[in-house]
Amino acid sequence: MAKLLIIDDERAIRSTLREILEYENYDVDDIDNGIDGLELIKKNNYDLVLCDIKMNKMDGMEVLENALIQKPDLPFIMISGHGTVETAIEASKKGAFDFISKPPDLNRLLITVRNALDRGTLVTETKVLKRKVSKTRHILGESDTINKIKETIDRVAPTEARVLITGANGSGKELVARWLHEKSNRADSPLIEVNCAAIPSELIESELFGHEKGSFTSAVKQRIGKFELANGGTLFLDEIGDMSLSAQAKVLRALQEHKITRVGGEKELDVNVRVLAATNKDLLKEIEDGNFRMDLYHRLNVINIHVPHLKERTDDIPVIAQQFLEEICNDYGMPIKKINESAMNALKGLPWTGNVRELHNMIERLIILSDKSITENDVIAFANPTGGTNIGATNGTANSNQTNATTNYEKFTNFQDYKDFAEKEFIKYKLEKNNWNVSKTADDIEIQRSHLYSKIEKFGLKRAE
Repeated sequence: MAKLLIIDDERAIRSTLREILEYENYDVDDIDNGIDGLELIKKNNYDLVLCDIKMNKMDGMEVLENALIQKPDLPFIMISGHGTVETAIEASKKGAFDFISKPPDLNRLLITVRNALDRGTLVTETKVLKRKVSKTRHILGESDTINKIKETIDRVAPTEARVLITGANGSGKELVARWLHEKSNRADSPLIEVNCAAIPSELIESELFGHEKGSFTSAVKQRIGKFELANGGTLFLDEIGDMSLSAQAKVLRALQEHKITRVGGEKELDVNVRVLAATNKDLLKEIEDGNFRMDLYHRLNVINIHVPHLKERTDDIPVIAQQFLEEICNDYGMPIKKINESAMNALKGLPWTGNVRELHNMIERLIILSDKSITENDVIAFANPTGGTNIGATNGTANSNQTNATTNYEKFTNFQDYKDFAEKEFIKYKLEKNNWNVSKTADDIEIQRSHLYSKIEKFGLKRAE
């Protein structure tokens, strides 16, 4: 039921409007002055306000302006017994949805109210959809390191300074980059993201700078690169430490001269791009090993933001877990489940090798597999996708010697079958941890990339949609 507020200093008008609207099954409050009306707006979540223009104490236009500062999306319908075209235009300019003259026509009043409420619903739905599409959630947590990151973003975002974001896989480097763009002067222009680790080294230059038709065998048409697509906006180079040296040289030139040349082309193209970069590698060590250019490192590292591992800020886990819980339950269209205190303590005791990304997956798993309330036993049982885990709890809430009680060893007829099972689960875990970056996973488990591809095919592993 929609909740409405009527602000008018004439009792007869308030009573008439209230009677009509309550008959239409709206929940209605009314008040006789703008000052008290603003207080009600501040305290309550109204879906619509009907406000008189000429009132004692505070003019209706002033009420409109002050209310929209507090709640910018709140629809207002202005009403007046002295209506003119000029008044209606002024109300519209100040943010009113519509203007109605006294005495109001019943049919027009109800249609206008319905349209204003529909518009308010559409605004809310649009914001939800934008959040889902943009994937830009708030940076969650109140630890000192997270607060420092938020302060740095607020200070750096409006500038043109390049930023190098460092941290482990799944820690939230991409989220930091998104907020640097959202709070920058380029927010209305595109944010183009490139995962340097996911693109083969022989294709990275074409991906970044584009190519001309016929520049190589498969170049059947001209391609616009990411630098051009990000022109006027922001280019986010994720996993910059995996970029080839030849591509690094071209990126360095683009940063120095603000010009690029497509692969196979001769014409120089001007680009106006702010570059943000991220890596999970120690770039100074990569420089020592000859894998990364020192001059590019200094170009990118104007400002450094290090995102801590989740295990370094376990006090933030309750806040993050609760947010994930609400988001996932809402996406699934189900009642929001509760996590009891012992379960939250058990979550804080886990090793979190997969970082914040692992926590999100864990919460989703607990929502699906647990009952109405998520308990400590649920955390112990479902902490690992294969069932059971060793919880390295420092708070004494979980047994560190907890065995994997849900694995049925009887189903394995010989040692080779068990080895295949364990190998499959290990590779699947590592791939998910590295966001299915095959090159990174092959390096982590110290096998050839071609060998890893063979294992993926052998076990029929597929990335979840």
